Amino acid sequence: MTDRPRFHLAFPVDDLQASREFYGAILGCPEGRSAPDWVDFDLYGHQIVAHLAPGVPRATVTKEVDGDQVPVPHFGLLLSPDDWRALADRAKSKGVRFEIAPHTRFAGEVGEQSTMFFYDPSGNALEFKAFADESQIFAR
Repeated sequence: MTDRPRFHLAFPVDDLQASREFYGAILGCPEGRSAPDWVDFDLYGHQIVAHLAPGVPRATVTKEVDGDQVPVPHFGLLLSPDDWRALADRAKSKGVRFEIAPHTRFAGEVGEQSTMFFYDPSGNALEFKAFADESQIFAR
């Protein structure tokens, strides 16, 4: 096991097969253990678990961040710039509809980052971002 902490996130989905296709084929997450009502995925070394929970309401709130209406709540990862570009290209090639298309946020400012948002088939919002300069992740 790595000496770095890994996060675990369990989240509701409406359709496990659609989740398998999205997280597996589109995001490239290897599948781990599963049962009839949940599936583990390896999201870049982190454990995310899709739990079958049809009808669970999803948030529809957005908050303005640097001119974008960001869905809240959302989850995702900070990737390397190369991994971020590869994921953006893969998502585009698979026909993912971006809620916020891949772009640079806070350009030329403290915290400059590449970001993109999209929803999984169950309406869970995901954000993936990358910092060219990792010292900017928590910069003020």
